[in-house]
Amino acid sequence: MVETAPFKGMIYNKEKIQKLDNVMSPPYDIISEQMQKELYEKNQYNFVRLILGKIYPDDTDSNNRYTRAKQLFDEWQSQGILTPSTTPAIYPYKIQYTVKNEKKQMNGFFILLKLDPEYRTVKAHEKTLAKPKADRLNLMRACDANLEPIQLMYMDQQDSIRKTIDEAITKPLISVKGYDGFTHTLWRLDDQNIVRTIIDELKQKILFIADGHHRYQTSINFAQEKRERTGDTDPNAPFNYIMIVLCNMFDPGLSILPTHRFIKMPDVDLDDLAKRLEKYFTVEKKPMTMKRKQYEKLGKTIMNDIETEDAHKFALYAKDAYYIFTLKDDQVMDMLAADHSKTWRTLDVSILHKLILEQFLGINEKNLEDHVKYTRVDAEALQLVDEGHYDFSFLINATKIDQLKAIADASEHMPQKSTYFLPKMLSGLVMYKM
Repeated sequence: MVETAPFKGMIYNKEKIQKLDNVMSPPYDIISEQMQKELYEKNQYNFVRLILGKIYPDDTDSNNRYTRAKQLFDEWQSQGILTPSTTPAIYPYKIQYTVKNEKKQMNGFFILLKLDPEYRTVKAHEKTLAKPKADRLNLMRACDANLEPIQLMYMDQQDSIRKTIDEAITKPLISVKGYDGFTHTLWRLDDQNIVRTIIDELKQKILFIADGHHRYQTSINFAQEKRERTGDTDPNAPFNYIMIVLCNMFDPGLSILPTHRFIKMPDVDLDDLAKRLEKYFTVEKKPMTMKRKQYEKLGKTIMNDIETEDAHKFALYAKDAYYIFTLKDDQVMDMLAADHSKTWRTLDVSILHKLILEQFLGINEKNLEDHVKYTRVDAEALQLVDEGHYDFSFLINATKIDQLKAIADASEHMPQKSTYFLPKMLSGLVMYKM
């Protein structure tokens, strides 16, 4: 059974912060070094100082990005910069944005979710890595709080929960323009009868992690650590809950974008690789025709070239040409990944990793992080290759939502970075202090 609860969320004090836009931050895991610098300069109370503080050469065990986050978190509360709600509530949340020239609105809400360490009612579709978990665990230890939400989905074909929420909300609590240019709007809903109706409706649902696999598992580890250290075995202790944003899987405002792969392998002869791949793919080499590359335009052209309804198509980009690979017969994956489901074997990202990267380039789970990096931006997948940061890149199509559900239902895991949900949750809207 899914157990959820309202909470006394902590928010920025609008009387202390003149323009809330200036203190909001993107999620920690998409903040580049340059973005971090810009956010630091934007406002002394920008949320990045808590979720992704700077690292300095003279950092020590007692003075580092995590201890400084704790110090600031405490100071901002004592100064009234951050203020807690007085009554438990859920926090309806809408994001208005444009993707591929289409205007959309995502509908969700902040709520607490009781952790499910066995993943019975919470389904994951990605494996987790040790390094990101250690980083977020250190921050959680320092602050005893969920500073950012993770995003999960539930299935509600009638959209009844969203309708119940929309009928109950009036004036927004916060409305800001995020770093992404999207409009993020938050309400507080503390009518306990309505909250109870929503909680009851969620009890029989299955939840699917959309974004935040590492932080979910980190919360499980943190709760176990707290139980052992404090001896508190109360199943409803605050550390047994995590702050999440819940969205309906059928919400038309949700988008999944592809995540492209950069490859660092300078000794690969790409024409030879393309020739060898002809065993399984039809291969088309396309020379560059643009004298001066317009990366956004070229990225769109390449993505149009691999657009397909049911085939499996990829693009390999190099400085002077790009290649289009179309899989001839997906039965080859039956031999290479017989231990996985048919859905897993026919994912584009599985075919790319299992067949091309592993079989032809020798890149597997053990050395993946040495050779592969990621981007969600089509133009960046080209430009960083041209600038010499990487040797070539693979551009792929997005995973479909029904594929994600089937993988999670089967308790399987996709290769890393198989999904990129849009829009991203804004950080700094509301916090859960344990």
